[in-house]
Amino acid sequence: MRGAAAPDLTTELTLAARCGPGRRIVVGIDEVGRGALAGPVAMGACAIEIRDGTVSALPEGVRDSKALTARRREALIEPIQHAALATAVGWAGPEEIDEAGIVTALTRAALRALAQIEEQTGEVDAVLLDGSVDVLTPVLAAAEGTVPHVELRVKADRDCASVAAASILAKVARDTRMAELAEETPEYGWASNKGYGSAVHREAIDRLGPHAQHRRSWRLGSAGPAPGVLWEAPPSGHDREESR
Repeated sequence: MRGAAAPDLTTELTLAARCGPGRRIVVGIDEVGRGALAGPVAMGACAIEIRDGTVSALPEGVRDSKALTARRREALIEPIQHAALATAVGWAGPEEIDEAGIVTALTRAALRALAQIEEQTGEVDAVLLDGSVDVLTPVLAAAEGTVPHVELRVKADRDCASVAAASILAKVARDTRMAELAEETPEYGWASNKGYGSAVHREAIDRLGPHAQHRRSWRLGSAGPAPGVLWEAPPSGHDREESR
């Protein structure tokens, strides 16, 4: 990512302008933990206020969380919270992932994060979602109340500052949670692998069996999927845990 342009608020300003003049609230949302073998998925949300095309900048240094060191991500949390109109993290646990599937679990986590934002800000005008599938509008439309416009953008965590900030919020919150779980169950190495499928983690599953925090419908150990496995975590890509 070295040399890449910093994310900005161009897309957020465009969305606000589409909603009309006056005060508009745009929320960037991004997920962390989709490809892990254990622990919850987390959806970060960062709300910004735009008034007639004017917006306060998010902190300098905000980037997609995968492009930052753990220390830098942690240092950005307080500045993001201070600069944003509101922030939140929504969760869905491993039992929900097993029961409903990863896409539904991610949707639930996003809706929980958005509900927390709306408790702080009131109605949201637009949601900027990293990805290519709108999982929010059908659920929001089925509920009572105003449905915000949902804008999809692939690589929004790279290009859009509110989504990059959301990715940092989610990453730090989930890493903290996995470190807490590691204190209770250190054998799986969650403090370092954060629940992703490292060799040490998979070997511990082979030796000890799955924990209550494991996604039991996923391929877990190194010997292959158990009967009835529905999902397998991707070995690399967007959800790969960094070794920093």
